[in-house]
Amino acid sequence: MISVVIPAYNEHLAIADTVRRIRDVLAGAQLRDAEILVVDDGSTDDTAALARQAGAQVISNPHNVGYGHSLKKGVGMARHDTIVITDADGTYPISEIPRLVQIYREGFDMVVGARSGSHYRGSSLKWPMRLLLRFLVEWTAGRAIPDINSGFRVFSRTAVMGYFGQICDGFSFTTSLTLAYMMTSRYVTYTNISYGERIGHSKVKIWRDSIRTLQFIVQAIVYYNPIKIFLLMSLICVAIAVVSIFIGIAFHVATGFTMGTGALLVAIVVFSLGLLADLLRQILSNVPK
Repeated sequence: MISVVIPAYNEHLAIADTVRRIRDVLAGAQLRDAEILVVDDGSTDDTAALARQAGAQVISNPHNVGYGHSLKKGVGMARHDTIVITDADGTYPISEIPRLVQIYREGFDMVVGARSGSHYRGSSLKWPMRLLLRFLVEWTAGRAIPDINSGFRVFSRTAVMGYFGQICDGFSFTTSLTLAYMMTSRYVTYTNISYGERIGHSKVKIWRDSIRTLQFIVQAIVYYNPIKIFLLMSLICVAIAVVSIFIGIAFHVATGFTMGTGALLVAIVVFSLGLLADLLRQILSNVPK
């Protein structure tokens, strides 16, 4: 059977309805013996009490420690191997849980709900940053990724716990999980879902959490496939060199030639460092544990 894990921090406006709707959907799909785990991440309101009243098992953190940490704790305490994660704010279509579980049972290691709609696109500041992060993950994984950080997905408890040491404890949990699965050749598929309007206030800080996500993406790339990030930096240096040399030729500027030559040398050095980093990764991966 399945365990539904819901991280929640000050979600008193939506948590009870979310739990009730999950219960109704699970019952309607005849997913018997399923459990609903709400991980209350140090809420200062009555989130825990409302979740418990609605029929969920509540796990409480003594203070706020982060989205990823709460998910790890909930997954670790789940009774069943099939894990569904979703948010408590009413944005994800709970009715789609049986469909995601059905796809997962076709043999995939993880099924992700790829969000769509005006509420997913968000502000003009959020969308460009999301595109940048998506580009980096797709560049590293070598495949199209419709939604890198959707919080609505199904996976195996046994499999995911093997990655806990490399997965972020914060908001970037789902992004680092996506990259970890893809870089270790696990089967990940996406299915489109509608993304609704949030109930209550978002806990995400655009710049702070985007920078942290970028940090964990780069760390994951260096851990799983370091040559990709060095190759990207090397190509950027080559692009700078080409532009500089072109300016030098077109406008007879000696500085352009100097900058271009320097950028090419840097590109060679950076790519060489990438080769060394990848060689070190291969050596360490073959060391007996």
